[in-house]
Amino acid sequence: MSTPLIRLDRVRKEFGRHVLAVEDMSLTINQGDFISFLGPSGCGKSTALKMIAGLLPVTAGTIQIAPPEEKVEQDLGFVFQEPTLMPWGTVFDNVWLPLRLAGLSRRAARERVRAALVEVGLSKFEKSYPRELSGGMKMRVSIARAMVTRPRILLMDEPFAALDEMTRSKLNNDVIRLAHEHRLTVIFVTHSVFEAVYLSNRIAVMAARPGRVVADLTVNAPWPRGEDYRVSPEFSTEAARVSQVLKGTLHGDDIDH
Repeated sequence: MSTPLIRLDRVRKEFGRHVLAVEDMSLTINQGDFISFLGPSGCGKSTALKMIAGLLPVTAGTIQIAPPEEKVEQDLGFVFQEPTLMPWGTVFDNVWLPLRLAGLSRRAARERVRAALVEVGLSKFEKSYPRELSGGMKMRVSIARAMVTRPRILLMDEPFAALDEMTRSKLNNDVIRLAHEHRLTVIFVTHSVFEAVYLSNRIAVMAARPGRVVADLTVNAPWPRGEDYRVSPEFSTEAARVSQVLKGTLHGDDIDH
């Protein structure tokens, strides 16, 4: 049996008096899930993610996260749409930042920062500055910074949307590897059906504003996945199924979970 980790119960989010971004959003996310929030622009995917992270308050309803079994420095890692790196800091400084804020000195954090950089393939760039890095490398720094605190839950808000297709594919594979090796629970926001199907074991399809989950789909292909799945007939079939469900939300259809 899967262990429930995050529960959203009839969550509502209003901005001001006239913008209803999310309404009646209910969802249970289990430990070890890799779940994508998929839906049209403006449907509340990023808003829901930020409420889960505690970066935005809910207007109504509740979000509950099961407490960790042992004390952790930071339960959640968050990767934003933009890398949000300090331009004046080196790669090392940027990855060290959350540990520094937690009171860990540079010396005490050194091995953990370097280990995180090895995991994202940037071990030779710890002294480089963001201006010297490509877009994909900047995003790898952002992922390393999220991972260095050893979180249980990794939240990713369309992190690869601005990258070229080849870089995006490589980073997809890296995220699957990290999620598998560290037994993470991942919530991944994307516009891309293909990305959602490739990465996820569940896809929460959201309706246009006000956002809510109208379909909770299981992707049955074995996980973790590799490039062989991306070119398989099963992948094409699954992507077509998810596309059809997504198309239904654009026409205002409600779909049973």
